[in-house]
Amino acid sequence: MAEKRSTKEMLQALQSQGVQDWVVLIVDDDPDNLELACFILTWQQATVHTALDGQEGLELLQKIKPNLILLDLSMPNLDGWAMIEQIRNMPHTAQTPVIALTAHAMETDRYRAENAGFDGYITKPFRISGFVGGIYDCVSRTMSAGV
Repeated sequence: MAEKRSTKEMLQALQSQGVQDWVVLIVDDDPDNLELACFILTWQQATVHTALDGQEGLELLQKIKPNLILLDLSMPNLDGWAMIEQIRNMPHTAQTPVIALTAHAMETDRYRAENAGFDGYITKPFRISGFVGGIYDCVSRTMSAGV
């Protein structure tokens, strides 16, 4: 049986690994955003899985074990707010770092995301040159906050 790791241990692993060691699930209903995020991460040699809504994302989580989830907040069928709740309630994903990937750019949205269980927050549109760095920044901020 695989050893269960805490969120802190998973974040430390992400921080110390190269992107090529990441297994990422990206859930976003906007095909352009999904394609761009996927392109950037696969170009960096990460293993990437994608879903167009929360329901599809949850189905994928029954088959894969990502060490990072990038999750849009506003989607049809099952939005990111409902999906994060389910992710945190599933034993095999409860400790997986999840970063909100969203057009919601207000500080109150960031606060709401943190309270909902997200480990970070990246606003769209994101810059190609800073996307992976933004993920590392989210991981570093979460580590400094003492998760």
